[in-house]
Order: sequence, then structure tokens, then C-alpha cells
Amino acid sequence: MTSAPAQPAATPLRIGLAGLGTVGASVLRILHRQENALSERCGRAIRVTAVSARDRTRDRGVDLGGLTWFDDPVALARSPEIDCLVELVGGSDGPAKAAVEAALAAGKPVVTANKALLAHHGVALAALAEEKGVALAFEASSAGGIPIVKTLREALAGNTVTRLYGILNGTCNYILSRMEMEGLTFEACLKDAQRLGYAEADPTFDVEGYDTAHKLAILTSLAFGTKIDAEAIHVEGISSITPLDLKMADELGYRIKLLGVAERTKAGIEQRVHPTMVPKSSAIAQVMGVLNAVTVDADAVRELTLVGPGAGGDPTASAVVADIADIARGTAGLPFGLPVARLETAARTPMQRHEGGYYVRLSVVDRPGAAAGIATRMAQADISLESIVQRRSPAAAAQDPAGRSGTPVPVVLITYATSEAAIRSALEQVSADGHIAEPPQVIRIERE
Repeated sequence: MTSAPAQPAATPLRIGLAGLGTVGASVLRILHRQENALSERCGRAIRVTAVSARDRTRDRGVDLGGLTWFDDPVALARSPEIDCLVELVGGSDGPAKAAVEAALAAGKPVVTANKALLAHHGVALAALAEEKGVALAFEASSAGGIPIVKTLREALAGNTVTRLYGILNGTCNYILSRMEMEGLTFEACLKDAQRLGYAEADPTFDVEGYDTAHKLAILTSLAFGTKIDAEAIHVEGISSITPLDLKMADELGYRIKLLGVAERTKAGIEQRVHPTMVPKSSAIAQVMGVLNAVTVDADAVRELTLVGPGAGGDPTASAVVADIADIARGTAGLPFGLPVARLETAARTPMQRHEGGYYVRLSVVDRPGAAAGIATRMAQADISLESIVQRRSPAAAAQDPAGRSGTPVPVVLITYATSEAAIRSALEQVSADGHIAEPPQVIRIERE
């Protein structure tokens, strides 16, 4: 009996790694630790052969011996020593963009975790990848270790998505969780998040919602087959949220989360990032701390929620390695699941047209007629109120039991479904009437 001739070993996939920060070092460790398993799963070896970073002397806790070093990531991208570029430099332009463009132009597949780059240039880069017949893979760009990109692009191909929303920034979720559980202020929680390494020294990009917006722009394109339109996203952060808002949300059966929401409406695709009250009974309300979560509403699966670590070296590197494995197997598909020419240019839906329930907290001047005046302005805007809650502090009530001092009193209104335009118009009138002592707090309610 003769045996079949041995098959020649597949050529190893040679990786050029640009960026050796926390994620880059984790990618090296995972590829080394899983070397044999990946080779078996992919049918070929995966080897990092060259790297690029700004500082050659920094100790990254990984062995870089035997690897070719490039000071310039663009030179790395063009090098004949690599077959695939992994871009972990970061930034929407500059070296990251130039390196990715150089690799694609040279006919080399690219793996990136760069959400800012994709949010601003994703469609153009996808077109270049399509023209050259190579992969542009970016699982790690949104929600870290959660496989939401592959889920939207592949696993839900037989579904029509109607809405996607999620907690896409672990820093904000950590801060809101601590504020809720411990009654701390935003400032105190932010300081602690910075001490623990969950927030940057300049936290603006995270806490003001821009990081979430970049991720949402990518996921919207995948969910609805549209061109990325980051400029269409309405963005608000969490810096205005107070312990009182979280306490009131709890009493009313809600939690406050910073959500990115994309929804197909009759007028177009609505994209928004803002603090949101979600029912405590919902799956996404249970996601606390630095975890991320994404919920997809679709016709066949109804509701699907994925939860997991959204940042950090190993979770993000896990997603990067998954993309590398697809390229090694030859199974990486079109970046956005459709040819670029078939991606729609969706009509923008301005925030003023958003419809839903609202939480409105007013600092009402405690005097006769104020409450009636507010109710009148709401009625004039055709806003129906589900509940009204007045909160005078115990100390204020003890000092002034009759409520005649004129000291502002927190009043919370919960509305039935109405429009953003109606809410804003009514509150402008309330402010002009002199019934409130400070700008109102407005938080949208996302029903299940």
C-alpha cells in the first residue's frame, strides 16, 4: 500500500508590526504563545519578521531579537520582508494613514485597530483594498475583544438590522458605574480612573463622547450598508451627569449609560452619542465597570447583545490576531461586507428630529406659579408628562418647611415620546420665563 505524497508546507505569513505599545506587545505575546495552534488552525505559520516604533530603547517586556527594525512605518509597509501590515500606531492621519495606504498600494493586506483612521478615511481605504484585491481588517477598532465587526459583517448576513446601540467606551462606563454605586461626583471618579490607568491625562476624547462616535461610525456602516459618515453623529459626553441624576434614574427604574446609537428611521440613518437612561431590566443596564456591550436589533435574531472587555492590551490584541488568522487562511472578506460602490450614502437625520422619552431635571425657583408655568409650556409644545418628581433636600425642608425661601428646588420630569425639537423649544420658553435658576439637564430615554 502506498501513501499519498506529502503536501508541501505552506509559506509562512510574514507580519510587519507598526506600533509596539500595550496592544502591539500583547499581539507579539499572543502570536508566540499560540504559535502552534494558529499554524494548525490556519494551515500555515504566522511570524512577525519586522517591527516599527518610535523608541528602540524602551523595554516592552517582549523579545524583539531577530526582528528587523524600521524607524519609519511607511518603509516597513513597503518592505519585501513582510506580507501583511498590522497598524497599531494610531491617529487619523500622519504615519498611520501613510503606512496603511503604502501597504495596500503594494498589494499587502492590512490589519488595524485604528478607529479614528477608519472613521475619517475608511471608505477610501476600503476602495483601495478592493482595487488591489487585498484585505483591510479592523475587528479591533470597535469594542475591543468583542467580535462585533465579524458578527455584523458575517454572522448576521441574513438579517435586516433596524437598530444598533452600545456601551463603546470603558472609561465612561467605569465612571458612571462608580458614580452610581458610591454616590461620587464625576470629577472624583475621573481622578480615580486616571490613577488606575482607565483614563488618559487628557480624558476629553473619552468622556466627551468622541471615542464612542468613531466606533459608532464604523459599526453603522457595517450594520446598514452605508458609507461612514462620522460628521453626521450628534455627540454629547458625560461630564454634566451628577449624583442626583443617577439617584433619580435609580428611583425611576433606570440606569444612565453613555450609548452610541444608530437607527434606521423613515428620514434616514440617525446616529447619536449621549448619556442615556436605559431600563434596569435591560441586558445593557447590567454591564458595569470597564466592560463594553453592543445590542443589535434585527428581524431574524430579534435582539442580540454581546458583552466583553472593550479595551486593554490582551482583549484588543485578541481581535487583531483573529484578523491575522483570517488573512492567513485566505478567508478575509470585503472590509464592510459589500463592494464600496454598493455602500449607500445615507440621508442624515438631524438630532432635532429624534423622537423618544426624556428625563428633564430643572432647578426650579421655589415660588408660586413656577410649576404651573412649566406645565403650561410643556403642554403648549404638545409634550405629555409621564411623571413629575420634586426633590427638596432634608436640610432645606427642615430650615424652610413652608417652602417660601425662593431657594431653587430640583424638579424631574419624565415625558412620553416626543421630539427633540419640542423639548428644546419648551425649555427655551421655561428659561425665558425665569422659572429655572440654571440650564436644564436633559437625558434621552432608550426604551427596550
